[in-house]
Amino acid sequence: MPDMPKDVTLIDTPTGTVRTGRQLALARLIPNNLEGPIDEVSKKYSVAIPEGLIALIDHENPEDPIARQFVPDVEELVVSEDELADPIGDNAFSPMRGLVHRYPDRVLLLPTLSCPVYCRYCFRRDQVGRAEDAPDREELELAITYIANNAAIREVILTGGDPLSLSNNRLRSLLNRLASIPHIDNLRIHTRFPIAVPERITDALITALQTDIPVWMVLHCNHARELSEDVTSACNKLSLSGIPLLSQSVLLKGVNDDVETLTELFRALVRLKVKPYYLHHPDRARGTARFRVGLAEGRALIETLRGRISGLCQPTYVVDIPSGHGKYPAQHASKLPDENGWLLGGWNGNFHKYWD
Repeated sequence: MPDMPKDVTLIDTPTGTVRTGRQLALARLIPNNLEGPIDEVSKKYSVAIPEGLIALIDHENPEDPIARQFVPDVEELVVSEDELADPIGDNAFSPMRGLVHRYPDRVLLLPTLSCPVYCRYCFRRDQVGRAEDAPDREELELAITYIANNAAIREVILTGGDPLSLSNNRLRSLLNRLASIPHIDNLRIHTRFPIAVPERITDALITALQTDIPVWMVLHCNHARELSEDVTSACNKLSLSGIPLLSQSVLLKGVNDDVETLTELFRALVRLKVKPYYLHHPDRARGTARFRVGLAEGRALIETLRGRISGLCQPTYVVDIPSGHGKYPAQHASKLPDENGWLLGGWNGNFHKYWD
């Protein structure tokens, strides 16, 4: 089990979550002879798969898209030259532990680095599940003070880790503290819990999410098969409580890199009153080469979706420019002449070369 963040109250770990090579083998997720090598992977990158997601896996399909997202692979220990420990440049814009201030009017707040499931392509995979990088209560207080002292900040985005890993009391206290800051207009929570552990969405949690300002929730979902009946119930509970729901997905080779799969995913989300918000081009996190899709291929997929599905179903396809220059709509990228690269624009008007 990964170490817990320092002095931050978390919910109980979901029962039935598998973490070790032996547990993965018993669950028929890896061959027995890979128990040891997978334990070596888990020493570097956290492993956790809750039983609800395991139940969605087709064990007869070696290319199952659910398994591919969450089951560790020995290829993760192979790092290519262009991969980065901090692929989107968070560290350069982190004035203190647990806070990232990249854009003038909004900040990321990372109250925990604990997650209910550890995605194998995660751009923070070097940090999540590791206590040494997580903020303690004093550091969170410093981050809140920083937000309160910067009137240009209008939105706080809770991410991590997964903010719903916090206990209800801890989450309620944090949200109310942030909502009481006069210049904060709205809060946003990025989470996988409603998808990975839908039973987390209880009446007590709904109560904890109620503040004097809007709280938006962005769900992470990459494949329509993740949207089980329990997930449907969780989304209904959230939307009926007045919490607007958005989604973010990652374009992943072997998971959703075809028009039919993306069409089914985005239509299914809209049926659940979840607006597809972002489709992320895969980041260059270390050990994730097996997931990456070329930018030209991704742009072609999105172009094919135009006219095929409602505009309501279509997210913005974005590239997070390395070194912290922010997100850029991939459809606006310009191909560099005679080079295997692209020109992407940062939010402040500067342009940056991106190598595919």
